[in-house]
Amino acid sequence: MIVLHGAGAGFGLPEISPFVTKTEVQLKMAGLPYQKQPARPQDSPKGQMPYIDDGAECIADSTFIRAYIERKYDVDFDKGLDLAQRAQAWAIERMIEHHLYWSLVGVRWVDADNFAKGPSHFFDGIPEAQRDEIRAFARKSVIQNHLANGLGRHPADEALQLADRSLMALSVLLAGKSHLMSNHPAGVDATAFGVLAGIMSPLFPSPLQRQLHRYGNLVTYVDRMMAEYYPEHVWQCSVAA
Repeated sequence: MIVLHGAGAGFGLPEISPFVTKTEVQLKMAGLPYQKQPARPQDSPKGQMPYIDDGAECIADSTFIRAYIERKYDVDFDKGLDLAQRAQAWAIERMIEHHLYWSLVGVRWVDADNFAKGPSHFFDGIPEAQRDEIRAFARKSVIQNHLANGLGRHPADEALQLADRSLMALSVLLAGKSHLMSNHPAGVDATAFGVLAGIMSPLFPSPLQRQLHRYGNLVTYVDRMMAEYYPEHVWQCSVAA
C-alpha cells in the first residue's frame, strides 16, 4: 500500500501543507488505498514534502508523485481534456505553485503575528536551549526564499495586487463550472484546492484572505472540494469582511 508522508492536520485544515494536500486529493481522485504518516522535510529524499513510499519505490515532490501514479496505476488525472486544455491546466498549476503559493508563504511565515500563531509551533519539540535559534533560522531561510522568488521584494500592497491577478484568473476560469477545467475534477483542482484552502485557513486572517473572499465562486469551490474529499473534516473557514 502507498504510504503518504505529510505534515498532518493543523491550522484548521485537514493537512497543513498545500503540496501534501495536492497529493492526498489526487490519491483520493484515483481511488487508490493509502496510509498517511507524519514526517519532517528532512526525512524526504528531496528535503521537502510530500513524499510517498510504494513498496521499494520512494518518490518525492508532488508533481513527480503524480507522474508516478499516472504511469504505474494507469491513471489519467486529465481524462476528458483535449491537448489544449491539458496545456492550460499545466500553465494554471505553475501559476498557482510558483506565484500564488508564495503569497500564502508570506501570510504564514513573513507576517510576524501569523508566524507566532502557526509555523512557530513546528519547533516546539526541539530542546529549549536550541529552540529559539533554530526557529529564527528557519523563518529567516523561508523569508530569503520568499525574496528570491521575487514576490517578497514588493511592498505589501503591490504583492497583494499581483496575488489578486491570480485569484481573478482562477475565478474567471472557474465561472459556470464546478471545477477549473470542466464539470469534472482534474489534477489541477487538487493543486488549486490546496493553496486556496490554505489562504482561507481561519488561523491566518490577512488582506490576501479578504481578497479571496471577494471571489464568491472560489469560496464555494473550496467548500465543495472540502466536502467531497475531506467529508470528515469540520471546515470552519473564516468569513472575511
